[in-house]
Amino acid sequence: MNIPIKVLLVDDHAIVRNGIIALLEEFPEIEIVGQVSNGSEAIDYLKSNEEPKIIITDLKMPVMGGLDLIRNVKASFQHINVIVLSGIDELKEILMCFELGASAYLAKNVSVYEIVFAINQAAIGYQHLSTGIGLKLLSENSSNKNFSTELSNLNISKREVEILYFIADGYTNSEIAEKLFTSKRTIEGYRQNLLDKTGKKNTAALINYVVRSGIID
Repeated sequence: MNIPIKVLLVDDHAIVRNGIIALLEEFPEIEIVGQVSNGSEAIDYLKSNEEPKIIITDLKMPVMGGLDLIRNVKASFQHINVIVLSGIDELKEILMCFELGASAYLAKNVSVYEIVFAINQAAIGYQHLSTGIGLKLLSENSSNKNFSTELSNLNISKREVEILYFIADGYTNSEIAEKLFTSKRTIEGYRQNLLDKTGKKNTAALINYVVRSGIID
């Protein structure tokens, strides 16, 4: 008999968690081992319980949201795979999740069969993007080449885009370093590289440029 894939659910709405549990009960290859209401509770769970193979998490939650949960999991529990199940379908959020190490990104209106497919794919090391979200993003971005063109022309990496978002949100080098589990000096280096690549003299000019260019919004 195959060992079931152990899953931890993270969502601040009990009705959502209970709904997922009810849907997945029909699939013996999947076992829900726990449910919590935010990322902080999920980290506490991982420290004191048998670790799951998969975490299914929402993005927007109190105390600790999904992005910070992915960062923490990938820093301390690298072998656990994270699936995001969210109502948010914005490109920057999706890219951020995959950049941080998420294994899948699913819309909350997906079928149970796509959830099961994503769980099985994540368990063997593959990534998955919800079909509906993928089609929507292709449609929205087919006529807008600014994002990919500017990234290519300036040789800006995905990590640098991630740091740009933090800079735009007003985080200091130390705060960014803490969130990304790296050193302040490393972030300072990224910030200077971004200034050099864009030809800007200060952070304000940098942010103004990348917003106008469509690199971030």
